[in-house]
Amino acid sequence: MAQLKAMSSCSSPNLAFHTQIGATEHNHKLCFLGKSSPKEFSGRRSSLVGHAIPRKILSVAHADNKKVIQAVLSGDREVEISTEKKSGGLRGKLNKVVLAYSGGLDTSVIVPWLRENYGCEVVCFTADVGQGIQELEGLEQKAKASGACQLVVKDLKEEFVHDFIFPCLRAGAIYERKYLLGTSMARPVIAKAMVDVAKEVGADAVSHGCTGKGNDQVRFELTFFALNPELNVVAPWREWDIQGREDAIEYAKKHNVPVPVTKKSIYSRDRNLWHLSHEGDILEDPSNEPKKDMYMMTVDPEDAPNQPEYVTIGIVSGLPVSLNGKELSPASLLAKLNEIGGRHGIGRVDMVENRLVGMKSRGVYETPGGTILFTAMRELESLTIDRETMQVKDSLALKYAELVYAGRWFDPLRESMDAFMEKITETTTGSVTLKLYKGSVCVTGRQSPYSLYRQDISSFESGKIYDQADAAGFIRLYGLPMKVRAMLEKGI
Repeated sequence: MAQLKAMSSCSSPNLAFHTQIGATEHNHKLCFLGKSSPKEFSGRRSSLVGHAIPRKILSVAHADNKKVIQAVLSGDREVEISTEKKSGGLRGKLNKVVLAYSGGLDTSVIVPWLRENYGCEVVCFTADVGQGIQELEGLEQKAKASGACQLVVKDLKEEFVHDFIFPCLRAGAIYERKYLLGTSMARPVIAKAMVDVAKEVGADAVSHGCTGKGNDQVRFELTFFALNPELNVVAPWREWDIQGREDAIEYAKKHNVPVPVTKKSIYSRDRNLWHLSHEGDILEDPSNEPKKDMYMMTVDPEDAPNQPEYVTIGIVSGLPVSLNGKELSPASLLAKLNEIGGRHGIGRVDMVENRLVGMKSRGVYETPGGTILFTAMRELESLTIDRETMQVKDSLALKYAELVYAGRWFDPLRESMDAFMEKITETTTGSVTLKLYKGSVCVTGRQSPYSLYRQDISSFESGKIYDQADAAGFIRLYGLPMKVRAMLEKGI
């Protein structure tokens, strides 16, 4: 421990994150290992900046599968940090930056760039939002090789689904008729965790690898503003001279950062537990049909099984709770539906959308589990919500989706609308049975103890509650404005 105290280039101590997730509560606990207090560590800075850094370990316990992700916090190689005070802006004024880190080429290059241009320590942060274990493997080696002083990995899957996806599902939020907001919902949960990590490690800034042309830069930074307006934000793509992939590779080689990829993917993809998006290459021409081998979550509907599969979704107060009678956690339920829907080719969307920054872009989305859940929710609401309420809900859902797409998750307007959605779906409880077949989702049955549907009223047979003769007077009164206008036009 004495050696660690003397040589650590990070002012933070050994840290271990253990994620404990319940059905409605998500606590990320930060444990300080060793005898020194957090306060003692926060005030200590190493005089060996730029020299070999000892290895530290973080462990993140995954509540759903008991697997542990270990993250090495520091590198063993020398990474030179510029001590020259940069003129203008924040350069030379930051001590520690938390970087949203994926281990890809861009974020691997950002680490040495931040150290070189801002003279600060870099804490890499990776969020597990269901992008797949393959995306998390090897992060420790990549972070160390890039020169990060610390790597933090947190399992956010349950929080992501319960606190971000399910509210959008309950609201019926769909952007521009098609987009189920997969990336839009993931960015605020990641940014929120970054704010928490910044506080835990004593960072005074956060950074991301979003380009200046996309929506994600807005989503990250609005969350930073809302949750900690004192944090500084560094967006390298809006500052540096790197113009593309080749420039980034050259910069990586110059700074002895191993290039993390050998073959360029022709598509720009974003994956989480809700969806997988595809952009770029031939998709940039809206007239081109996507290639069959592009899809990764769903089979081609033509190749899907020739026999349909039935699933029953259980819903309580507007939130899914079970699949085929078995209660599951939010993340487990969605993961299982992704598997089922994927093999039947469910949830493919090809659309041209209006980006927040003003341009149009074409994207292809795979959202198998989400498509099944949206269909189930809509069908159950047809039983439990009256006409006027449903019309208001549908109109607000458009604005709700717009706010989420624009990165305004923590906006008081969205939070107020969410309270409305929660209230009007209190009785949206029941089950919906769906048939999945070659890319289609069809409802076959729905039931609820709070159903407003009455067979004795709706039946064509005579009933005591509804007298068909009453319809004549209703029609005369309801159509009176139209009749008066027609009389005026005809001079009657």
